[in-house]
Order: sequence, then structure tokens, then C-alpha cells
Amino acid sequence: MSQDIRKERSAIEAFDLIKPNIQRDSVIGIGTGSTTNFFINLLNEAKLHIKGVVCSSITSESLIDNSYDIFSLNEVHAIDFYVDGADEYNDRKELIKGGGGALTREKILANSSNKFICIVDESKHTHLLGKNFPLPIEVIEIARSAISRELMKLGGKPIFRNGFTTDNGNQIIDIHNFPIEIPYDLEATINNIPGVVENGIFAKRKADIIVCATGDEIEIIN
Repeated sequence: MSQDIRKERSAIEAFDLIKPNIQRDSVIGIGTGSTTNFFINLLNEAKLHIKGVVCSSITSESLIDNSYDIFSLNEVHAIDFYVDGADEYNDRKELIKGGGGALTREKILANSSNKFICIVDESKHTHLLGKNFPLPIEVIEIARSAISRELMKLGGKPIFRNGFTTDNGNQIIDIHNFPIEIPYDLEATINNIPGVVENGIFAKRKADIIVCATGDEIEIIN
């Protein structure tokens, strides 16, 4: 079974979990990335009667069918369900996100949601975050080199994501060779470095449910 098929199956399962709980005043949060795009396709086909959606990126907004109202987070009271993918997840439902560069808005929406559903395939599982995927960090441009030096002191290898700018107008540093033994603590440590906007560790606000396509089965980690 191809990875795209597994991604689509996890998106279908997440959609089926959400649909019975949808109300006319529901707001659905939409993340960013290839797995999330499968969920967007399902949402567009269903044409649900909901208040609207809030998206974590301009890219995701552009994919939403015009039958839905698109709101900013400032225009809604809360997000009922936030659906997004991940670059890595561990057994505690902690994540690394931000391969697509939308980590700051993704974390804001996840933190503002009543339920965060993460859709992945089995290739994203790891026992140690950072082992297989670099940690993205959104930074203010003027502080990029200073932040990189601080991250080197912590044991990481920072690489500037050249030619990329976030929807917030900032830059991304990807930290390689950076096993994350205590995600919750490291998330706070990195965010306390001046000039860091946000980092891609989702431990303080981890997923409520992980829907993972594993071969011919769907695993729901609740």
C-alpha cells in the first residue's frame, strides 16, 4: 500500500470521527501539508453545514471550497476540531511539526482547539523525536545567526532554510542531529531564546487523538 493511500485512509477515519459531532455553529481548524490535503478534499466533497473553517496557512485556505466561510482565529470563539498532520509522533502523542513551515500558526490553532486530531501514517512514528526528522524553528531574521549559535550549544546542527519565508514573514532554521529526550522541557527552552517565534515541538499542546494508517489497519491512539 502506497504512502499516499495510507495518508488518505487516515484522513477518511478522522473525517468519520468528526462528522457525527458536527453542529451548524461548528468551526473546523485545518492544518497544512500533504496528509491534511486529503482531509480538505473530503471536507470539500461533503459540503457540511457548519459555521466555517480556520486555516493554518494561505496554501490551505486556497484549497477550501467556496461553500465554506473562512475565518481568522480572531473572528471565532474557539475551534471545535483541529485536524493536521505531523512529521513525527511518539507514544505520548508528542509531535514534531513544521516541515511545511506553518508551525507557528499550526501551534496557535492547536492550542485554541477543543480537540486536536493528528492524522499520520506509520512511517511518522518514532520512540525519540528528532531522530529521523529535523526540528523546524521560526525565527526573526535579525536573530537567525545568534539563535543558531545557541542551538549549537544545545547539541543541534542548525541549517537555514534558504529561500523560504513563512506566512508571518519570518525565516526557518531546521535543526538536524537533535534527539529530543524531554520534549516538554526543550520546547520551553528553545522558545525562551530571544528572536525565536516558535518551534516545531508539540509537547505542551500535544495531539488529543492520533489517527494512524498502518498497513491494512487504522490505529487510533486516544
